[in-house]
Amino acid sequence: MAVFTEVSEKDARDLLRRLSLGTLTGLRGIQGGIENTNYFLSTDQGEWVLTLFERLSAEQLPFYLYLMKHLAQAGIPVPDPQAETRSGDILLKVCGKPAAIVNRLAGKSQLAPQPVHCAAVGDMLARMHLAGQSYERQQPNLRGLPWWNETTPVVLPHLEQPEAAMLRSELAYQNHVAASAAYAALPRGPVHADLFRDNVMFDDDKLTGFFDFYFAGVDTWLFDLAVCLNDWCIDHATGAHLEAHAKAMLDAYQAVRPLTAAERELFNAQLRAAALRFWVSRLWDFHLPREAALLTPHDPTHFERVLKQRIAHPQSLA
Repeated sequence: MAVFTEVSEKDARDLLRRLSLGTLTGLRGIQGGIENTNYFLSTDQGEWVLTLFERLSAEQLPFYLYLMKHLAQAGIPVPDPQAETRSGDILLKVCGKPAAIVNRLAGKSQLAPQPVHCAAVGDMLARMHLAGQSYERQQPNLRGLPWWNETTPVVLPHLEQPEAAMLRSELAYQNHVAASAAYAALPRGPVHADLFRDNVMFDDDKLTGFFDFYFAGVDTWLFDLAVCLNDWCIDHATGAHLEAHAKAMLDAYQAVRPLTAAERELFNAQLRAAALRFWVSRLWDFHLPREAALLTPHDPTHFERVLKQRIAHPQSLA
């Protein structure tokens, strides 16, 4: 992720001492995103990831951290937040910011996935959804429809007329869908909501973990699946649907949790919703950026292309 807050070696050593995680042997800022500050920490006891939260509040963070702890205890391969030795707290404070430290997952991201990788993601996503049913904390998806409604007027002045018209039209469509009986019937629970290729680790073809849960919230499971399909199962150059990749993901997911009638009815609507969500957020980050030492905003036109494809070539589960 981008580095907004500089963490010194002394800060890192003090933190490791509070958590009894060993002696610092390496500290390195992580580049790649735009929400939080992240560092790799190496010690004589293991490899860790330190996250300082730049937007999320200390009141919001327990939902994410305890969700990860809950999933880890259920056998889902996710980072496990580490607790302070004396207090037992997993929500920490570093450089005046709320923070957490988790174990570093093995493997690396698969940025050119094949159907076998898509199947592994579908299988584990369904298992994660079922494991999350027993998680008792509640927090909405903070980048859901209310946020789209609030943010769209802010980014519209930066768009040319055709793009602005499409954005207004799609937002109206998604508000219509959200008011429907089918939408009310969609199964819900804790979702990752940001499970892109760079948030999953593989060792060869074996999935070793999901990470970066800091967009998680309670939302429809179908939306979470749609986010995955819009990243893992499209051609990144054009936004076009890749049938074999999508079939592998959907078959593996449904082998664990079959989709309901309402989910089948709203399948393409949620593919469009997932594309809209990331188009709006990338427009916001691109046109209203914050300063960061390693900040590289994502290209918003990518999800504009994905949304156009989902509108022009609707997918069904009939």
